Amino acid sequence: MKKLWIGIIVLLTVALITGCSQTGDAEEAKTIKVGLNGSGVPIWEKVKEKASEENIDIELVEFADYVRPNMALADGDIDLNAFQTVSYFDAFIEEHDLDLAPVGTTLIAPMGIYSDKFEDVEQIPEGSTIAIPKEATNMGRALLLLEKAGLIGLPENFDGNGSIDKVQDNPKNLTFEPIVAAQTPRVLPDVAASIINNGVAVEAGFVPVEDAVFIEDDTAEPYINIIASRADETDKEVYQTIVDLYQQEDVANHIKEVYNNSLIPTFVPLENIGW
Repeated sequence: MKKLWIGIIVLLTVALITGCSQTGDAEEAKTIKVGLNGSGVPIWEKVKEKASEENIDIELVEFADYVRPNMALADGDIDLNAFQTVSYFDAFIEEHDLDLAPVGTTLIAPMGIYSDKFEDVEQIPEGSTIAIPKEATNMGRALLLLEKAGLIGLPENFDGNGSIDKVQDNPKNLTFEPIVAAQTPRVLPDVAASIINNGVAVEAGFVPVEDAVFIEDDTAEPYINIIASRADETDKEVYQTIVDLYQQEDVANHIKEVYNNSLIPTFVPLENIGW
């Protein structure tokens, strides 16, 4: 009888240990791979730290280009990515026929008009030359910025894609000089103004919100950056938790501090960007 009770106790102990092990497995941190480029790492280190408190382990996967993060997401090599504007994302998934979708908005890296000669766009005289980035997506964005600054007019149906020939109204008879985006700061001595991407401006030593004579703000909806996932996984609770963690005030303050106010935290509903 004594042996029987010992056997029962051993079986119960094994079952208890097994049950605890299974419970522990269920509570292990969920590992989520997030693809990004190097400039986004300081933000995501903060989000990663916050996520660990929610039992979510974020693994940061860096890419050196703007093609592979979306292809890796579509192929299932990563779970989320966060590196692109909604404008770029929309064009990319259409061109490559990818079934991806945004799960949240993050920030705007504002493009600006810079000048060595004038402190206000209204001072730019008739017949001046304006340097603009020559790449198609950048050029369309630059034209929209010039329109918002009151320097040109574009067709009502202008979607941000296109070239200089889309300029409909040019009251100051400005000349536009397409330049490789990385070179736009260097031509400042030779032009009335130059339109410079955020990252290029920062690398050139500018503080965009202080040094640009005109700059995008958080109403530039096509250029809001996003977090994306595969389209059939946008409702995953863990992804929504990560978006919620990103869109909190401490992360917004972290972005402003780390990037010297060069980036604008922009947490708007997905319907605001057409999704």
